[in-house]
Amino acid sequence: MSLKARLQDDVKQAMRARAKDRLAALRMIQAEVSQFEVDERREADDDAVLAILNRMLKQRRDSIDQYQKGGREDLAEREAAEVVIIEEYMPEPLDAAALDQLVSEAIAETGASAPGDMGRVMGVLKPRVFGRADMGQVSQKVRAALQG
Repeated sequence: MSLKARLQDDVKQAMRARAKDRLAALRMIQAEVSQFEVDERREADDDAVLAILNRMLKQRRDSIDQYQKGGREDLAEREAAEVVIIEEYMPEPLDAAALDQLVSEAIAETGASAPGDMGRVMGVLKPRVFGRADMGQVSQKVRAALQG
């Protein structure tokens, strides 16, 4: 089942269960997917939905940080609840050991040996780790590995 179809089924279940907060978050995700389809003039496949969800997670995490700094715990809690719902649709995150292994494989595969080769390594890694690891963390690991 595609992520989009799973999302539609979950919206129906939330409506039946009268789960207002969950329904609102799921509809927000659906609206983002629909907006993508309108903007791109194409059907959103799983990769596109994952990219949308990844962007939404990043936005929510940034908002939580800002709300906490501003003393607005009520808004931070609402954003955190949305993060939990969005994460249900994300693939299983990579642990540190698995990520290190993928970085090593990508470096060996590309023959990278210097920090200037980082772009090639990241190009190989991105499709393998997208949605499963923070790309900022991945780039730090690649940079550290290439610097020796």
